[in-house]
Amino acid sequence: MEIFIAETRKAYLLFRLNWTLRIQLMGFGRMGRHELLWIGRLLVLMQLVHGVIGWGKDGHYAVCKIAEGYLTKDALATVRELLPDLAGGELASVCSWPDDIKWYYKWHWTSPLHYVDTPDFKCNYDYCRDCHDSYGHKNSCVTGAIFNYTKQLFSANRGYGPQLSYNLTEALMFLAHYIGDVHQPLHVGFLGDLGGNTITVRWYRRKTNLHHVWDTMIIDSALKTFYRSDLGVMIQAIQRNITDDWSNDIPSWETCGHNQTVCPNLYASESVRLACKFAYRNATPGSTLEDEYFLSRLPIVEKRIAQGGIRLAAVLNRLFNYEPQAAEAVENLLPHYPNRNVSSCCVWPGQTQHGTCTDDGHFIDTPIQMMLTTLKTFVLTSEQNPLGLVST
Repeated sequence: MEIFIAETRKAYLLFRLNWTLRIQLMGFGRMGRHELLWIGRLLVLMQLVHGVIGWGKDGHYAVCKIAEGYLTKDALATVRELLPDLAGGELASVCSWPDDIKWYYKWHWTSPLHYVDTPDFKCNYDYCRDCHDSYGHKNSCVTGAIFNYTKQLFSANRGYGPQLSYNLTEALMFLAHYIGDVHQPLHVGFLGDLGGNTITVRWYRRKTNLHHVWDTMIIDSALKTFYRSDLGVMIQAIQRNITDDWSNDIPSWETCGHNQTVCPNLYASESVRLACKFAYRNATPGSTLEDEYFLSRLPIVEKRIAQGGIRLAAVLNRLFNYEPQAAEAVENLLPHYPNRNVSSCCVWPGQTQHGTCTDDGHFIDTPIQMMLTTLKTFVLTSEQNPLGLVST
């Protein structure tokens, strides 16, 4: 009950901040100095909320636009069929949707799914240790979400579990977004500073936090400095690097070990190492980050965008490949367990067993309503499963 009250208060605060800011902006031209300062404080407060905007709209657009260019004919047709009408057949146009909706109470449960925090200064990631939210609910993190939505799309596309109702449009948009998120190094940052959110720095003359630098400001500065403020030009430059400088790396980027469909644990491990080596280095609280930091970190950002795009396309191609596949492909969706024993590691939904490991291998579905859903071996209620079960 205390957890529910805390979540409700946080959601209400975010809702009030969001709508108060909108109302104030409507009268922007009539504001005085004090009102403008008040809005500035609101913006700073909103930026300090963990994982506010992922890569930022430009970064997510770039990841998904690159992915579109590497989809097979079958995968592209299926993606377009699943996209909402407002997307106009373009996956990139809706890749920021999970950031847009998480301010609303109905979707507040998705906030922890954008990142995974790791122990301070260890510079490594472990699924069982790290994939949980601030209340200890297991598997509630970005890597758990990627496994979840991959499983939803696979199960529905192959006809498994027909008794379950998945919203495949949402599953696609969540998966595309979270694969982008896990490639941002500070989305696998340290718990003590919330992935750099509490490290206040200056980006040239502007006061901000380290997480925001990596989400948005490196990309913004690159657009202005090198790409004529044109995101399309930046994407084309990254695409040229993929085909020229990184062409030999593409097979290793696309591949998941043990014939898995998706491997977010690998992506997260890469990110935390890059966070230690590049994001946190020389970025202490109060420091000013200028050309030296910008020019040495921009190649990391552009390569992670490229890897996110290539890997998103590879996952969607494996999901929507209509050639006959072996029945054990379902098992390959899951992380690799010692001796192929699922119970040897915590998997989704560990929180349904109060944080213990299970052999069921079920994944939590996108919730729209809190409702009872009968599975093969057990019934989960909204009390046992605070994230809910089924999206309709």
